[in-house]
Amino acid sequence: MTIVAPQGPVFSLWEIPFSHRGSWFSFSPVIAEKTYADDVHLVSHHSGMHPVLRMVPVTAGRRRVHTTITATPALLTWSHHQGAIAVAYDSDDTVRVTGTGLDLLIAAANPSLTPFTGPYFFRDPADGSHVYTLYETGRRYRITVLSGRLAEVTGEQALGTTERGVVCTGDGRRWEIAIEEYATARTPYRTERRFDEIHADAQTAFNTFVDAVAPWRDEQTPAAELAAYVLWSATVRPAGFLNRPGVLMSKHWMNKIWSWDHCFNALALADGQPDLAWDQFQTPFDHQDPAGALPDSVTHSEILHNFVKPPIHGWTLRQLRRRLPSVLADLNQAYQRLADWTRFWLDHRRAPGSPLAHYQHGNDSGWDNATCFDRERVVESADLAAFLILQMSELADVAAELGLHHEAAAWRRNSEQMHTNLIEHLWTGRRFRARGVLSGQTWTSTSLLDLMPIVLGAQLKPAIGDALAEGIRAHLTPHGLATELPTSPHYTADGYWRGPIWAPSTVLIEDGLRRAGHTELADDISTRFRALCEKSGFAENFDAQTGAGLRDRAYTWTASAYLILAAAHQQRTPRSGDGGSCAAGQSR
Repeated sequence: MTIVAPQGPVFSLWEIPFSHRGSWFSFSPVIAEKTYADDVHLVSHHSGMHPVLRMVPVTAGRRRVHTTITATPALLTWSHHQGAIAVAYDSDDTVRVTGTGLDLLIAAANPSLTPFTGPYFFRDPADGSHVYTLYETGRRYRITVLSGRLAEVTGEQALGTTERGVVCTGDGRRWEIAIEEYATARTPYRTERRFDEIHADAQTAFNTFVDAVAPWRDEQTPAAELAAYVLWSATVRPAGFLNRPGVLMSKHWMNKIWSWDHCFNALALADGQPDLAWDQFQTPFDHQDPAGALPDSVTHSEILHNFVKPPIHGWTLRQLRRRLPSVLADLNQAYQRLADWTRFWLDHRRAPGSPLAHYQHGNDSGWDNATCFDRERVVESADLAAFLILQMSELADVAAELGLHHEAAAWRRNSEQMHTNLIEHLWTGRRFRARGVLSGQTWTSTSLLDLMPIVLGAQLKPAIGDALAEGIRAHLTPHGLATELPTSPHYTADGYWRGPIWAPSTVLIEDGLRRAGHTELADDISTRFRALCEKSGFAENFDAQTGAGLRDRAYTWTASAYLILAAAHQQRTPRSGDGGSCAAGQSR
């Protein structure tokens, strides 16, 4: 039987985890990178990705039941002809679980306990609840019975390797429990709220979010609600190294914030959730090092500085400044942080005598294994120069707005000089090349990365823009832009940046083409990518020939790319009955 009628988009739990805005845990059978369990697990994202509790519907005779699992933004259900079990979030650290006709085994995901790893399980004498503590997350997980009873309790206070779990039952009637994730102690769980009220509140919270983020959605944008859910559910409250609410890249294994991914999430959220958008943009800057570098990634318990990511932040800030006037009160701080980030590249990533900055590895570019890095890894590439040209141009505009006219003039000169150097040193007359910093050798590749200077838009000479557009068109498959030329011998269907379609390259190139006047090609790229997401969801990347989703299947920058492109398309499209005006959306 159905306990509560689900609402909103229905999604596969094997593709997208069930979670709630602010929560550090989710429900999913995905328990590690590319690792899918038979059962749904409560998975925590504190200190990494850790399966905590295994959830198994069983009969009164303790036999496993094969159920139909249905996930919507506010409700997760297991259904069977004998009954059903449902989960809804009461808050960002508490869920309510209820069942009728089926029992539920809740067991520790890992049966092994040592002094340095694993779960410990005990009954709390203070309130009668049952509590797991988990070394890997540093958190406790408390089960409180609200109705029904625990038919079995196994492994209390046990050491070593053994099953630790409970079976929740209503003896044929309805039962209900609460599960909480917390640190050391909290008052006993007490509530007068019914399950249907909790579910309704969670649904309202999501509805409010999607109405703010995608008010323009209609039948022409069928994936908008699910894209909004991917962002909403991947958002975590401030904790650990995250000083602000953060949108993780995923609540699967890619559960970090990388220092260019966050830009696309900020842009997708800007119009409807301005405070959250600004928090996304600022998060890596909160951990800027003394040299001005941004970290490679930030998450709850880890900040990595072994690589950096490309400086697309000036490109991003230019768009955010138009759309976030209410949260840009301290524009001076944003300017200083962006200036320090730019000086990092100018001061620490230019070889003596070279006017162009360089990457030390493909990872610095965000295109980890792109073929332009095959010959050498320490490389001056045209995309990096283009991003810095845009970034210094934005710094000039912001400095002028702040009355720092001396600095504005200097940034403008630096931007123009780097543009001159880019053409002089890396333009062949037909395409851009890369230069090995240590060897001095130059080469071209069949990577889409070589065409990324299209982001300069109208700043490019028309002949250069036309040549880049022609090269970009050669990368276009029925589903979008392949990151490696499809006819290249290096093309690999699931080759990360050596073939698959990615969201960030799509958004950056689509935007650059549009500003360069190649609107027809930009429209085509937008249409194909939006159709790809509507067909294959929001995977980390996609097979360029088949459109199949690859790697992590619940990636927020992919969802954000869909929202960015869909909003812009809706704005450009006259709506029937509105006198020719356009729907609200991103101005491009």
